Amino acid sequence: MLFRSPSYCTTDLKPIEWGHKLRSAIVVSAGFNNSKAPRFLRLLRLGGQLAYSPSPQRKGAMPNMDAKDLRNVALLGHSGSGKTTLAEAALFSTKATTRMGSVTDGNTVSDFEPEEVKRGGSIQTSLVSVIHGDAKINFLDTPGYDDFLGEVVSALRVVEGAVIVVAAPTGVDVGTEKSWNMCESSGIPRMFVVNRMDRENANFSRNVSDIQASFGRQCIPFQIPLGDAQEFKGVVSIIDPPADIPTEVADEVAAARERLIKAAAESDDELADRYLSGEELSAEEVISGVRTAVLAGELVPILATSSSPEAIGITEFLEMARSFLPSPIDGKPSEISKGNDSAEYSSDSTAPLAALVFKTMADPFVGKLSVFRVYQGTIKSNSEVWNSNQEQAERIGQLYLPKGKVQDNVAEVTAGDIGAIGKLNATITGDSLTTRDAGLKFPQIKQPVGYFRMAVSPASKDDLDKMSMALSRIVEEDPTLQFSRDPSTSESLITGLGDAQIEVALEKIKRKFGADLRVKMPRVPYKETITRTANSEYRHKKQSGGHGQFGHVLLRLEPQDRDQGFEFSTEITGGRVPKEYIPSVEKGVNKALDEGSLAGFPLVDLKAVLYDGSYHDVDSSGMSFEIASIQALKQGLGDAGPVLLEPVVKLSITVPDAYTGEVISDINGKRGRILGMNPDDGATLIEAEVPLAEVQRYAQDLRSVSQGRGTYTLEFDHYDQVPANLEPKVIEDAKRAKEEESV
Repeated sequence: MLFRSPSYCTTDLKPIEWGHKLRSAIVVSAGFNNSKAPRFLRLLRLGGQLAYSPSPQRKGAMPNMDAKDLRNVALLGHSGSGKTTLAEAALFSTKATTRMGSVTDGNTVSDFEPEEVKRGGSIQTSLVSVIHGDAKINFLDTPGYDDFLGEVVSALRVVEGAVIVVAAPTGVDVGTEKSWNMCESSGIPRMFVVNRMDRENANFSRNVSDIQASFGRQCIPFQIPLGDAQEFKGVVSIIDPPADIPTEVADEVAAARERLIKAAAESDDELADRYLSGEELSAEEVISGVRTAVLAGELVPILATSSSPEAIGITEFLEMARSFLPSPIDGKPSEISKGNDSAEYSSDSTAPLAALVFKTMADPFVGKLSVFRVYQGTIKSNSEVWNSNQEQAERIGQLYLPKGKVQDNVAEVTAGDIGAIGKLNATITGDSLTTRDAGLKFPQIKQPVGYFRMAVSPASKDDLDKMSMALSRIVEEDPTLQFSRDPSTSESLITGLGDAQIEVALEKIKRKFGADLRVKMPRVPYKETITRTANSEYRHKKQSGGHGQFGHVLLRLEPQDRDQGFEFSTEITGGRVPKEYIPSVEKGVNKALDEGSLAGFPLVDLKAVLYDGSYHDVDSSGMSFEIASIQALKQGLGDAGPVLLEPVVKLSITVPDAYTGEVISDINGKRGRILGMNPDDGATLIEAEVPLAEVQRYAQDLRSVSQGRGTYTLEFDHYDQVPANLEPKVIEDAKRAKEEESV
């Protein structure tokens, strides 16, 4: 591998192929005046001779590549760290695009959705593919904001390597930590790219120290930058330093190289023995040992770039990704099964097909666009595949290689590569595509579960007709969203990871499907109950000519234990109320449970006993006794000590130990009760019971309290009595809501 600047290199020299040898020199920024540059910046040396290593340029659609020449890499990091700009610089540096777009200008390849342009950041994973040397690198540019975590999870499922992007001025932040943890749990080799090295306050050494302090000493620089901030003009390789290293970084390069050689030696027992005995390792042995260590996760390279505007270090970054991140053959195998038995696959284009759909994009005109990764075999246009999850055949039309908002048509997609299919009927995210005979199936993608709920309603009657279809389509596109109906409040609910995600979903629905939907905080499903026993009597009598109406009941209302529900019984003797009318009494009581006396919430946890009554031989009927029982229950509630009940949920919160105090204080302020605390490896699991009314926006609250480092789960636990001091406000709000609905 040779690091170089396109502005200085002599293009008539023969390219250097990677193979198993790595040669390096100094790279300097494109745009640096060649005539004024020092000789060591103008001339790149390899074994005493000038050399140049351009990436072959290919026109038109990208060719199919052998699995060994593919790299599937996720770009991870905090929102605003420069992932999209890094991808844009990679496209421009490899001449896949003729100009480098800007996030600020809203003209990047990967951030093409109007919602992304509006917000100036990624909200979905985009595929950016480049050809570098003899390899094709599929970058999956992922969002950095927590509300779109599902996109990151899906991307990590289909890659072998990852690049964690760190903004040089700000350093390690919560997004960096989450990216590292996700790679650790998935067993994915990774490297750090300290981006935006040309910005004010950028300091490579400080970033290296922060990275090592946060993630371990196995994270070591593979480059030394020439200058920081506005003085940043290139990088010096540590893998195989040039002969004429600038004096200002010579000592730093030598020390870094010694650390790298030691790390490489530790990856192999034979190399370790030779190193400890004082024997010098060859450049090839160092490279081989380093790659082995990186693939095993024992070494994590740290690189330096400035992706915009001059794309400094981008070519070197691509070479590092090509050289040290795993191919589909080298990467950790994905689990796969055939029936109830585990199976194996090989990255062989001639084997039976095994592909996984990891992303779905909904479009009102072309239908669904299913993005997939082929693990084994080849998927071809105008063919048929078997969806082993839905147990249904799918007709394959045109295949595509996504490139932002456009797609390149291709005839086939081979093992290890990523492509897209339009208009699949039954296939959704997480489905496996194979042949009917092979019957292979991948485990489902475990998407994060959202607990942030909003009540959704149409803006007009026309929107009502579109709402259900639109919400169903957007849920197909984003599996972390859920659409449901709450039977307690009769509201339609959309549930996700946070308010930004739901806001984006509604914007997409309006743009793609023409449905204008409104959201508000959902109503809390309060209930009512009684606290003491009370008797009630009602006589229903009506004469309107002909047969009249007569029903007379005496009810006793008794409180039940919490969550016991409703019970009806009778103590009638001597035929005071004929048997044929008793079911009508029970029916009437059940109807009356729908609306309590305080605020009209449903009644629960009480027992109604019919202990007496009377009837008329002619005028009595089932309807008469039903009406009488409804009124008897309503009249009796006032004497039975009615109270409000509120739902209480169980919160399971995991936060770093440093934020435990703030979280507990916040829970106490929400009328919560701490059930237990379980410390575990620098984090604490906090179990608590909290009224639902207090945590409807807990996704935002926890993010604020824990600086984005906390996670939680929420589930309904039980109902409990609303404190007396809060009851009037709940009743007032409920009555106001009913008045607004009636308008």
